[in-house]
Amino acid sequence: MADKLVHRLTALGYTESKGAWRHADPDRSVVFLGDFIDRGPQNGRVLSIVRAMIEAGTARAIMGNHELNAIHFHSQGDRGPLRDHTPDNRRQHESFLAEFPLGSPGARAWIDWMADLPIWLERDGLRFVHACWDEGAISLLRTHAPNGSAGMDTLLRAATDPPLRHAVEMLTKGPEVPLPQGYSFKDKGQRTRTDMRLRWWLRDATAWRSLGISVPHREQLPEGDIPARHRMPGYPADAPPVFFGHYWLEDAPELQAPNVLCLDYCAGKEGPLVSYPVVPGARRLELARLQGLDPC
Repeated sequence: MADKLVHRLTALGYTESKGAWRHADPDRSVVFLGDFIDRGPQNGRVLSIVRAMIEAGTARAIMGNHELNAIHFHSQGDRGPLRDHTPDNRRQHESFLAEFPLGSPGARAWIDWMADLPIWLERDGLRFVHACWDEGAISLLRTHAPNGSAGMDTLLRAATDPPLRHAVEMLTKGPEVPLPQGYSFKDKGQRTRTDMRLRWWLRDATAWRSLGISVPHREQLPEGDIPARHRMPGYPADAPPVFFGHYWLEDAPELQAPNVLCLDYCAGKEGPLVSYPVVPGARRLELARLQGLDPC
């Protein structure tokens, strides 16, 4: 994964200087959308590149669900780990654990760093989040994280505080809907799922097969409409542009809406690491500006 990151930064005109990747234009910077770990054997290198750029002022970064999961996996509550150490959870986290074993100083240092990452970011008329921009969740979290960074204490409390947990997971994992009795599917990691991720940005769709995302075979989903209580309001057409990741897109590149763009094209596996150079003040996005779609 680090090799893809270096390749993309180089393509964007960044070079490594004084311990961090920098652009010749001092006003240029990168926003990373989270999920820096658990994909391949280069966790530490990816984290080090991102951290150095943040400290040098050449990047901002937000928390993904893998960082949130890691914080809970490596933290203890009254009844044991805040994220269960099940075989599936260990398997998902195994590449990080191979570099930073549970309880090691290195693991603790990176977990502490992850906890300070903001969960959402607004800057220059743009919005950035890992999975879902949800005003209700952000409104609740602002009381704990005015600048978007919740910090360790709040994130640990979220493991056992249902409203807080819902808000944090809405932004980092996105909304999910339980499938009707008897329905399930296998995700890309071959895990059996009985909940379905939602295309939260759609405003008019109501059908299971229209609203489902990250489902390899749509025909495994029910026909008909999702119950109204599970639907999302969609992302407003007049809202600022929002960028996110999380959803492992594999179809032909597209704008999710004129002001909505997912930048996750399976870079954690065989897909490309993509980027979008923003135009200051632009209220509508352009698919032609998407860069890096050819696999490295």
